[in-house]
Amino acid sequence: MRGEARGEELMTVDRSGHVVSWRVSPRTPAWVHSYRLRAVVADLCGAGIGAAIAFSVRFGGLTPYVLPYLLVSLALPVVWTCSVALHRAYEPRMIGIGSEEFRRVVQSGVALTAGTAIGSYVTKTDVARGYVVLALPLVTLLTLVFRYALRRSLHRRRASGQCMRRVIAVGHAASIAELVEFFRRERHHGMDVVAACLLRAASGERVAQVPVAGDLSDVPIAVDQYNADTVAVLACPEMDGQALRRLAWRLERTRTELVVAPALMDVAGPRTMIRPAAGLPLLHVEHPELTGARQLVKNVFDRLVAAGLLVLLAPLLAGLAVAVRVTSPGPALFRQIRVGRDGRLFTILKFRTMRHGSEQQKITLVSDRDGLLFKIRNDPRVTPLGTLMRRHSLDELPQLINVVLGHMSLVGPRPPLPEEVARYGDDVRRRLLVRPGLTGLWQVSGRSDLSWEESVRLDLRYVENWSLTLDLQILWKTWSAVARGQGAY
Repeated sequence: MRGEARGEELMTVDRSGHVVSWRVSPRTPAWVHSYRLRAVVADLCGAGIGAAIAFSVRFGGLTPYVLPYLLVSLALPVVWTCSVALHRAYEPRMIGIGSEEFRRVVQSGVALTAGTAIGSYVTKTDVARGYVVLALPLVTLLTLVFRYALRRSLHRRRASGQCMRRVIAVGHAASIAELVEFFRRERHHGMDVVAACLLRAASGERVAQVPVAGDLSDVPIAVDQYNADTVAVLACPEMDGQALRRLAWRLERTRTELVVAPALMDVAGPRTMIRPAAGLPLLHVEHPELTGARQLVKNVFDRLVAAGLLVLLAPLLAGLAVAVRVTSPGPALFRQIRVGRDGRLFTILKFRTMRHGSEQQKITLVSDRDGLLFKIRNDPRVTPLGTLMRRHSLDELPQLINVVLGHMSLVGPRPPLPEEVARYGDDVRRRLLVRPGLTGLWQVSGRSDLSWEESVRLDLRYVENWSLTLDLQILWKTWSAVARGQGAY
C-alpha cells in the first residue's frame, strides 16, 4: 500500500533491524495551491472593484487632475495583494477555518491606510483624503466578502469529501477515536484521519475503522505509505519534548505539516501565552474573566442589541403571536422556570409550540433521553406551526425580553431546567458561572442533534474562553444555522 512518491530516498532501521526506505515528496496537496491561487484572484478582484468604485464616486470622470489617481487605482490591486501577502494571509494553515485569515486581511487594510497617511505627511504630498478614506476600507470589505464566499465554497466541497488533508493521528487509541469522530462530524475542518500510530500497536488493529500503521517510530513510514500531508500528535506522556522534536526533524524533509494537541485542549486564544523562563517555553494559562469591565461591556452590548432587535422585529413578533393564537387555542407565550447565573431562577419566555397543556403529558412519552436531556423527535404534542418555528428558532425570539431584563445573554450556555441542575456534577456546574444564552456554541454546532456530553463540552469551552470577539463570531454563525433548520426539534 505504499503511496506514489518522487524525490530523494531516505533510509531508516525498523524494530527488527531491517533497513526501511521512504521517499521525500512534496506533501502540500494540489488543492491547497489551487485555493491559494483563487484567493489571490479574489483579492485582486476585490481591490480592483473597490478602487474603481472609490475613483468613480470621488472624481466622477477623467480630467488631467485625476490622472495620478487613475494610475493609483490601477496599481492598487497589486499593492493590496502584496500587503496581504506580507501579512501572511495566504499561508496554508489559514485555509478554511478560524478567524485568523480575516483578521490578517483587516490588519493589511489598517497597515496600508496608516502607511499611506504617514507617507503623504512625510513627503508633503497632497492626497485626496476622500479617495483614500473611501478606497481602502472598501477594498478591505470587498476582500473579506470574497474570502468568505471562497471559504463557503470550500466547506461545501469538504462536505462531499473533497479538499481534505490526509492525517496520521499519533497517540492513545481512546483519544484518536475521539478525534476521528470529531473530524467525521465536523467535515468543514478538512481533516481526514487515514491511519493511526499507537504507543503499542498490534498487527491488524483498527481504531474507529481507521487502520493502525504502527507505533510512534513508524510515523514517517506511515506518512509515505498513506500519502499523508499532516501528522496530528495528541496529548500523551510518552510523546515528550525530545521525542516530539525528533519527530519534527524526521518530518521536516518531507514537508509534512505537524500539529500538536495540548493537554489543555479546551483552553485557547487570549488565555494562553508562551513565556520563556530559564530557557524553557512555559505555557501561561490565565483564569477566565467572569467579572469586571469586560463582563460589564458584554452586559451593555447584550441589552442594547436585544432592545434594538425587539423594536426591529416587533411586526414579526406580533404576527407570530397572532398565528399561535389562531392555529392553537391557548396563550401565545409559554413560560417556564429555568436556572440562570449562579443558580438564580428566572422565567423564560418562548412562543408556544405545543398544544396547550401538553407539558403535563411529558411523563407519559418515551423520549430519546441522552444524559440529562429530554429529547423527542417528531413530538406529537408540537403543532404544525410550532414545528416550523422550532426549525428556524422563531419560538425563541421572546427571549430577547429576558436578555433586556438581564436574565440571559445573547450568547452563552443552554438555559437548563431546575431538575437538570439538581443532577449536575461539579464540572457541569461551571455552566452556571455565566448567564445562559439565546444562542451559543451548541446552537451553531448541531443544536438538538448534539449528545449530552458534547453539549456540556461546548458550554464549558465557552465559559473558559469567553470573549466579545467569540460572541460576535457565534452571532454571525447563528444566522446560517437557523436558516438551514437542521438539528432542531
